[in-house]
Amino acid sequence: MDTHGNGTGAQALRPHAEDAFAHELKALAAADDRPRPPRWKLSPWAVATYLLGGTLADGTAVTPKYVGPRRIVEVAVSTLATDRALLLLGVPGTAKTWVSEHLAAAVSGDSTLLVQGTAGTPEEAVRYGWDYARLLARGPGREALVPSPVMRAMAEGATVRVEELTRIPADVQDALITILSEKTLPIPELGEEVQAVRGFNLIATANDRDRGVNDLSSALRRRFNTVVLPLPATADAEVDIVARRVDQLGRALDLPPAPDALAEIRRVVTVFRELREGVTGDGRTKVKTPSGTLSTAEAISVVTHGLALAAHFGDGVLRPSDTAAGILGAVVRDPAADRVVWQEYLEAVVRERDGWQDFYRACREVGP
Repeated sequence: MDTHGNGTGAQALRPHAEDAFAHELKALAAADDRPRPPRWKLSPWAVATYLLGGTLADGTAVTPKYVGPRRIVEVAVSTLATDRALLLLGVPGTAKTWVSEHLAAAVSGDSTLLVQGTAGTPEEAVRYGWDYARLLARGPGREALVPSPVMRAMAEGATVRVEELTRIPADVQDALITILSEKTLPIPELGEEVQAVRGFNLIATANDRDRGVNDLSSALRRRFNTVVLPLPATADAEVDIVARRVDQLGRALDLPPAPDALAEIRRVVTVFRELREGVTGDGRTKVKTPSGTLSTAEAISVVTHGLALAAHFGDGVLRPSDTAAGILGAVVRDPAADRVVWQEYLEAVVRERDGWQDFYRACREVGP
């Protein structure tokens, strides 16, 4: 039975983590002889190994899902083994959603218990709702109650994910306080409550720089252990992240592998990092910073789009002409201010840089 797919046997465009990396999770479970918290599929050591990568005793290669400080992953995993919820905090593109999905897959074997936070997320998405046809026909009862992913995770002793917690209205956020502190979810309409089974925990993500967010109340924030996910510390680390994710996405989209794509990936990462940090890599030239975040996730998108252009409309080799339009779109969010930033960067940095003349010409061709 296909529990996570569409039931037709068709290949999912983007499989859940527990499906895409099922062989790694199975190998880790077989090799894992360390103590496991209640209802965990793997021990904390094995969960960290799944996130960070490694080679098992039987030779199985576990691919890194997160490239960054090991201690961050260890703190996140150990938090989930306690009664405190986990809040992954960071700017866009720091892999918060990616890490939360893989943590849930490794801990519970199911990353699909998910509440997607938006300005319109209702309280029912966190607590429970009602099947109104049954409610009108039979009155209030368990059969008419529609459990939220949070309620299901409590009953099953599983991990639930709340994405973009700070986008959820403050009164809906606060519905989590009793759940996280008392580990119960009252159902006053029935005079009942759902008590969390051992193994239950919650992973939330939040963007600390986005506009239109709702700050967490101090009461709710105290229920979380906060782990800040930083941007990649070095250009090499960011290039590694982009190359790995582009390779995974390319295979999922059936794009042919592009030879010698690493040079263009490094160029995209260099442009993003310099504009993001306001200074060139050698520290000699200050540059203006655009309004966008220019995150690692956006670099991955630019390169993946470039590979599609190269595969379908070129000779399969990733060139500056394939990435120029994507970079322009990522940098110029504000048509007036950002265009000036980009033009100055092109003329002061790109034009004068050895080996970047093709890139300079490609950028000039796609926009003034």
